[in-house]
Amino acid sequence: TQIPSAASRHRAAEEVRADFQRRVPYSYLQRAYIQLNKLEEAANAAHTFFMANPEHMEIQQDIENYKTTAGKVSLIDWEAKQHMEDYSAGVRHYDKEEYELAIDFLERALEGYYSEDEDCQIMCEGPQRFEEHEYLEYKAGLYEAIADHYMQVLACKHDCVRELATRSGRISPIENFLPLHYDYLQFAYYRVGDYIKALECAKSYLLFHPDDEDVLENAGYYEGLLEGTVDPGSIKPRKEAKMLLRRHKLESHLLQVAAAGLGYTYTEPNYWNRYGARQDEHSVPSSISSEPEDGPRLSLAKKPMPKPDRELKEGGPLLYSDVKFVYNSQQLNGTQRVLLDNVISEEQCRELHRVASGIMLAGDGYRGKTSPHTPNERFEGATVLKALKYGYEGRVPLKSARLFYDISEKARRIVESYFMLNSTLYFSYTHLVCRTALSGQQERRNDLSHPIHADNCLLDPEANECWKEPPAYTFRDYSALLYMNADFEGGEFIFTEMDAKTVTASIKPKCGRMISFSSGGENPHGVKAVTKGQRCAVALWFTLDPLYRELERIQADEVIAMLDQEHLGPSEMNINPKDEL
Repeated sequence: TQIPSAASRHRAAEEVRADFQRRVPYSYLQRAYIQLNKLEEAANAAHTFFMANPEHMEIQQDIENYKTTAGKVSLIDWEAKQHMEDYSAGVRHYDKEEYELAIDFLERALEGYYSEDEDCQIMCEGPQRFEEHEYLEYKAGLYEAIADHYMQVLACKHDCVRELATRSGRISPIENFLPLHYDYLQFAYYRVGDYIKALECAKSYLLFHPDDEDVLENAGYYEGLLEGTVDPGSIKPRKEAKMLLRRHKLESHLLQVAAAGLGYTYTEPNYWNRYGARQDEHSVPSSISSEPEDGPRLSLAKKPMPKPDRELKEGGPLLYSDVKFVYNSQQLNGTQRVLLDNVISEEQCRELHRVASGIMLAGDGYRGKTSPHTPNERFEGATVLKALKYGYEGRVPLKSARLFYDISEKARRIVESYFMLNSTLYFSYTHLVCRTALSGQQERRNDLSHPIHADNCLLDPEANECWKEPPAYTFRDYSALLYMNADFEGGEFIFTEMDAKTVTASIKPKCGRMISFSSGGENPHGVKAVTKGQRCAVALWFTLDPLYRELERIQADEVIAMLDQEHLGPSEMNINPKDEL
């Protein structure tokens, strides 16, 4: 008889666990497959890593290279959660109005969800060690230790709802994930003529949101369609949904009672947040209304979008008489966007370019990586503080160094005024950047100079989501790019839909042109390949939170104050604001 081996005393370190959570091993696995010349496996490993790290630009470029070198590659996510895949497929078919296929995938997704829920519950039964639950400051006795353990198990089980709604490698769950299945299904079943199932799913959704006016209206409409054939009262919500919600409420009650008894704080998360962070066009089904026009006319409207923290406005004064308005959000096919010309003059562009050539370092701002976004271009950059220090040391003309500081402040004032912000807009990061096409590397090029991304969240094109979580700069609120030249080929700035493919606006840089926009998932953007010459711009990111003010900017302010005290005088550039338009 084989003697079972003793349990290992070794536990994986938190760093290792975190690496597996972010799928880091697949990055190494990709490299190993490349060495073995197994390109399809390498592509799948890269894709698996990328699905958990959509901000990783090098891997994104690797995947594009595989598509070119390996021909037709069907990318497979080796860590995909099947119920998530079925849900996404169901939503895609729903959006195409392929309702029968949508029903098949969404029902399969529900079956997979409840199966995964059982597994999740079982996995919580093992030994527990949760840092956030180490609230007992004394050495627990037997009964306290038992109670503590089972409260940890209960908390783990209660959080299965969040676990099952979170894509592999992500931190944030899809808001309202389980109820959304029933919301999509209630309308899909209606469209295929199955009113009993439509009412059943509507009632299932209402278990989670009993006050949802849209679905209440839908349910009433379905009941009217069934009058005379079936008693609507006999159609009940689905048992599995009712049982899960009942268990979830009981878990919550027990956790709150335990928290009071054991002396720790427990706050119940909002697991069924109806208006989560969905910013895409695939909105949940809404009310069905019948209007006389050759019989009932049915419309599928959108549910309310989440209310922003502040009221979004635009069209405020530009402050400076020489600045020319070009396009607003509507003309740029988006939200919170503006295009301006003549923000700086031709002479200022030339002077700024001379400063750039004297202070920029390859890879500045990207840990010394000379080609952080694409291997086909050289990237160089410099900060405001560096320019001022070089000017103070006499390595570049001080007046020219001061120009960089002054025009960035001018841009900040314009953005703050145009978008009619009620609070101060602070600098988050300011960067003078140039991208130079590398000779001999432009033939058959199919990549971007800067891949499509959003500035304060992790863009996930597959899910049509933008995850506002680290490592994204979640505190950024507005962005701006002030261009310095036009004597290069390519390099157009583009906005896209959240699919990172559908271009909604394209902007050709030129001296003095500035594009500004809000930094969230509503404005995915990128830069087309620079195929000849050098493209230079001042990149600016702003925040409304003073806690995230740019440290180098504060230091630059101190340098400016010191220079003024030494009577070196302000810049000679004319940036005095005009009277408000």
